[in-house]
Amino acid sequence: MGPRQADKTTLARKLLTGFDYSNLELPETRELARVDPKAYLSQFKSPVVIDEIQRVPSLLSYIQAMVDEKNVNGQFILTGSHQLQLHEAVTQSLAGRTAVLNLLPFSINELSHANIDFDSWEQYCFSGFLPRIHDQHQRPTTAYSNYYRTYVERDVRQLINLKDINIFEKFMKLMAGRVGKILNQTSLANDVGMDVKTIQYWISILEASFLLFKLSPYYENFGERQKLPRLS
Repeated sequence: MGPRQADKTTLARKLLTGFDYSNLELPETRELARVDPKAYLSQFKSPVVIDEIQRVPSLLSYIQAMVDEKNVNGQFILTGSHQLQLHEAVTQSLAGRTAVLNLLPFSINELSHANIDFDSWEQYCFSGFLPRIHDQHQRPTTAYSNYYRTYVERDVRQLINLKDINIFEKFMKLMAGRVGKILNQTSLANDVGMDVKTIQYWISILEASFLLFKLSPYYENFGERQKLPRLS
């Protein structure tokens, strides 16, 4: 699992050259998987990479049956972008039968290995760490603007009942202004003009989509670490 454009597919296909490949983003492939999952799965004669598994979570029940029947590890490599959807589906169908790996965008160290270095942290923040931006030399402002539009139009609307995009855009901008600061959800709710429960839910969606991380402060007392997280 990981955020969109973290190159989960590229990594899987590069490393697992002997695997079949299927992308559930393709409408005809997705329709077959939904209507006749047995026929869909029977077409693979070797281990398979199934991309965007969250698009057809019902497949996991059939995969569970095949895994139990063959009792061989590594038959399926499943990729997806939504933690909430996948976690719920995996917990119900594949508990104890799967390992979960998270793939984040490049780190500074990985960029350095590719001879991509900047002089300041501001430049790293401006350019970001998505592989495609560096691989294709894209303009960061345009690339991230498109990334955000795609995320709101596609992913958020699938996860929440988003009636007013403008309010959510305001929420995102206010969240960006609070990066590295103590998270005060009541203050944020007042500034956005929404109730606290809605703000808490939206934050959980951003966390599940790998767009936001809450960083708990470090204390020797473990209980104190759970208080007043900072945004990152």
